[in-house]
Amino acid sequence: MHYPTSRRSLLTAGAALVAAAAVTGQAHAAPARPDRDRLRGLISRMSLEEKVGQLFVMRVYGHSATDPDPADVASNQQEIGVANAAELIEKYHVGGIIYFAWAHNTRDPHQIADLSNGIQRAGLAQPTPLPLLISTDQEHGIVCRVGEPATLLPGAMALGAGGSRSDARTAGRISGAELAAMGIRQDYAPVADVNVNPANPVIGVRSLGADPQAVAGLVAAQVQGYQSSQVAATAKHFPGHGDTATDSHYGLPKITHTAEEWERLDAPPFRAAIEAGIDSIMTAHILVPSLDPAEDPATLSKPILTGILREKLGYDGVVVTDSLGMAGVRQKYGDERVPVLAINAGVDQLLNPPDLAVAWNAVLDAVKGGEISEERIDESILRILELKWRRGLFRAPYVTHAGVDRTVGTASHRASAARIAERTTTLLVNDGDLLPLSRRSHGNLLVVGVDPAAPSGTGGPPTAVLAAAMTELGFAATALPTSTGGQPNPTQAKIDEAVAAAEGRDAVIVTTYNVSATSSQRTLVSSLAATGVPVIHLAIRNPYDIARLPGVAASLASYSWTDVEVRAAARVIAGKADPRGRLPVPVQRADDPSQVLYPIGYGLRY
Repeated sequence: MHYPTSRRSLLTAGAALVAAAAVTGQAHAAPARPDRDRLRGLISRMSLEEKVGQLFVMRVYGHSATDPDPADVASNQQEIGVANAAELIEKYHVGGIIYFAWAHNTRDPHQIADLSNGIQRAGLAQPTPLPLLISTDQEHGIVCRVGEPATLLPGAMALGAGGSRSDARTAGRISGAELAAMGIRQDYAPVADVNVNPANPVIGVRSLGADPQAVAGLVAAQVQGYQSSQVAATAKHFPGHGDTATDSHYGLPKITHTAEEWERLDAPPFRAAIEAGIDSIMTAHILVPSLDPAEDPATLSKPILTGILREKLGYDGVVVTDSLGMAGVRQKYGDERVPVLAINAGVDQLLNPPDLAVAWNAVLDAVKGGEISEERIDESILRILELKWRRGLFRAPYVTHAGVDRTVGTASHRASAARIAERTTTLLVNDGDLLPLSRRSHGNLLVVGVDPAAPSGTGGPPTAVLAAAMTELGFAATALPTSTGGQPNPTQAKIDEAVAAAEGRDAVIVTTYNVSATSSQRTLVSSLAATGVPVIHLAIRNPYDIARLPGVAASLASYSWTDVEVRAAARVIAGKADPRGRLPVPVQRADDPSQVLYPIGYGLRY
């Protein structure tokens, strides 16, 4: 690709900064620290509009940077005022783009690589040629944007149940390597929230657990894994989203921890991430009055982001907001004020505003009017460019199909994922040593229960996957889903059908999903138990379900319903793997939550 002299010289200036990192034969060698003076020189050549654009990370619809499907063109024009990613970059000079499955960005690995290359070509064709930082939410478990044939790994709480820092590091390394091969160099993971509230509707199994020190160790390991594969890890959601009963997508949660409780419960994982050299930290749209008496959302709070994160914790990396389209950050201020307040609070990257034109112009006007100094903008751009440099984007912005084929979804990666998943499955009840199941005495199985909508490309439905896995292991297993339309609670007709199907079976495996006090899932399980057929229960999301399900002969937790975890549970049930997982959160009694039924660290073995 050829550039006019001015563009080529700018790109060369950026490329010169990474010469020291070009280690022969080591595509992912850790580069030396970039020369800040030379990066500042690059920044000094940028227009104000280009500088403002570098602060934004935006969604865009379509599988191609220049030729998306007509429906995606229409969505882009309606929401952003452009036709495609290339036009988005040309008009707004955005510094990053976030991929979503629902935006049709992640069809398959080769397509993702081509989209990433198209985005980089558009960025390097601009008046100031700069690579873009492409990001996504690939937490694994229940939050995945890139599905099969990429390797799918156990989610955070499953890793917490495994308790192995080595496994957490390996999971991060594998995920990072595959993302990097597709051109994605920033992952919004790991979740560093300590899930101390079982009623938490938004974090739950996305957290590594409820013990701050255990979570801290696993967070640090994940950071090391991702960043060893040249993908920027992102600890989220600062200052800690673990003790809330409100989902910040739809409301503004309030955390009532005292400053001392915050230090003890919420801070350790973020401290560990910083000590591990994390590239980026994501803010939370939550109120923490003990940390900011003004009760501004943390995303907009200078006392929290500058006073605590920057000054107290000593963090000098990139701070990225959670999505600015979420209700939690939009309730107190209008969309035109949110990005300005976020920057003045200490934010560097503004993620996915609902109306980019409003947000972009608000920041531009704030700089022109003096509310935000240009020096403040330059500080953020320097951090962003340093991150891009560290992750090799100046040196090697493009990826190849050959690199995808060598890396994504390899047999070794899948085997590692399966082994890790087996080490996370947790056995909570095993009356009469029912498990492991014997094919001779319990060979005829019925698998019933919930089939929640799976993250895109993560397989399923779980009842079918579980039945197929048990059949492969030598059992005769039939699947009968009892949920309808992804809703977990079965109708009475479905319950009656399951009870009738259980007749003559040697055992029934039933999956559940977040059982509440009024859930008809309880009726399903109790009705099956009343038949006298042994009932094996598998909680496929939060592990708290067993507290409301007396009468089951055996109970396990897989922490997710993705194929890798469901198949691991099947191998544990069949005795092909030992249940080595230990609860990373306490399970409280349903009738008295002040009492713990199963403590952190509980788990049975064969």
